[in-house]
Amino acid sequence: MNALALKKGASSKSAYNLRDPHADRVERHIIAVLVDNESGVLARVIGLFSGRGFNIDSLTVAEVDHMGHLSRITVVTSGTPEVIEQIKAQLGRLVPVVDVHDLTVEAPHVERELALVKVRGTGANRVEAMRMGEVFRAHIVDTTLESFVFELTGAPDKIDTFIELMRPLGLINVARTGVAAITRGPGKLERERGHG
Repeated sequence: MNALALKKGASSKSAYNLRDPHADRVERHIIAVLVDNESGVLARVIGLFSGRGFNIDSLTVAEVDHMGHLSRITVVTSGTPEVIEQIKAQLGRLVPVVDVHDLTVEAPHVERELALVKVRGTGANRVEAMRMGEVFRAHIVDTTLESFVFELTGAPDKIDTFIELMRPLGLINVARTGVAAITRGPGKLERERGHG
């Protein structure tokens, strides 16, 4: 195979080159799903992903409208553009789903994640871990003579970097919430629901 992954005898200008140049492009998308807050809804949404082999990178869910009994599920997933469109279409067909919005393409958005990072804390490594925590604006929320726990919020890349820096200093454990995201300014979702 050559660098373009074309079959022998074909070229990019050949009439037999029917490959879609974007077919292998995998994209990361944040999808916000507004659902009726009733039992079994999360299982149906997860079942849609698992039943079709779609990957979930992150999943968060919480009630956002107590009076209206609505919850918001934020799913971070990845796939080709065709797979992402298929995911959104199939989510929209689920009975308890009120709205489906792809924040990645609809509007500029803010995404954040919370992590609790437990680090072994003795000697010089303790001082270095605390110094790194200050640089990343992580707060120490628990401490013992042997370890301490950082609380860190930010974009997933920031949290990934912090965790990698803590590994050689004595990383013990990590708990992450998954991504929460919202559109910046008066987004499509808020305009449709009359909040912007």
